[in-house]
Amino acid sequence: MHWMNLKQVVAFDVFPPYLNFRMGWNRGVNFGLFTQDSDGSRWILIGLALMICAVVLYWTRQEDDPKVKLSAGLLIGGALANVLDRILYGAVADFLNMSCCGFHNPFTFNIADAFIFAGAFGLILWTGKTKTP
Repeated sequence: MHWMNLKQVVAFDVFPPYLNFRMGWNRGVNFGLFTQDSDGSRWILIGLALMICAVVLYWTRQEDDPKVKLSAGLLIGGALANVLDRILYGAVADFLNMSCCGFHNPFTFNIADAFIFAGAFGLILWTGKTKTP
């Protein structure tokens, strides 16, 4: 974002329509849900993200499967990156926009969002299985 001066440029086509940079500030959660432009909601979302990180860390601490640990790390790392954005900028800096196959995606996201999604998907996929002795 800073290197490309995306805050001022706002839009930069890398490989249209598959990959475009579109600056967006997300003050809510995914897809701008629960957007409130207040300082209180910002700190509530920060607290909620930190609480979720603590729960995931506690939940997966005893897991031996490296895929579970990697998934938890992706989710926690992505959430903490978005927390840092909220602390520094007051909102999450989203800049990736991808469309394909005749579908125009109006939403932007960031790499941390992709990590959160991949981590959550991995946790769903690789946890909750009963262990055999």
